[in-house]
Amino acid sequence: MKRIYLLLGIALAVSAVLGLFGSRMLSAQEPLKSGTVLERTELKSAKGMEAILVLRNLPPGGESGKHTPGNEIVYILEGSVILEVQGKPPVTLKAGEAFSTVASEVHNVKNASASAPGKALAFYIAKKGTRLEDLSLPAK
Repeated sequence: MKRIYLLLGIALAVSAVLGLFGSRMLSAQEPLKSGTVLERTELKSAKGMEAILVLRNLPPGGESGKHTPGNEIVYILEGSVILEVQGKPPVTLKAGEAFSTVASEVHNVKNASASAPGKALAFYIAKKGTRLEDLSLPAK
């Protein structure tokens, strides 16, 4: 009977470790599908468009994957990131620095640290009602 409890305990511990590892892998692979929309406001001078302010968390070692947003401005709040824009050399940005991209500009954002999370504030101009996960569509 003690052997069964020992095996069940080991199985439970292994399951917990695999679950934690799996959730970290998922969050590292898809950081741009999550975020907190802080504000949305309609742009009166650009009919059908709105400004969207989003708080983005980048898990350790996480990256966005190559994607194309509309227009965006990103301010690094915590940590550092490596910005890779197609056709340009990679640039490392630290907390307090910012970058911008234009519509159709293929780029990837990586957390420069494999052990510490990063945080950024992203400002988008998009069609009114655009879903958070559609702000950064994978590049084709």
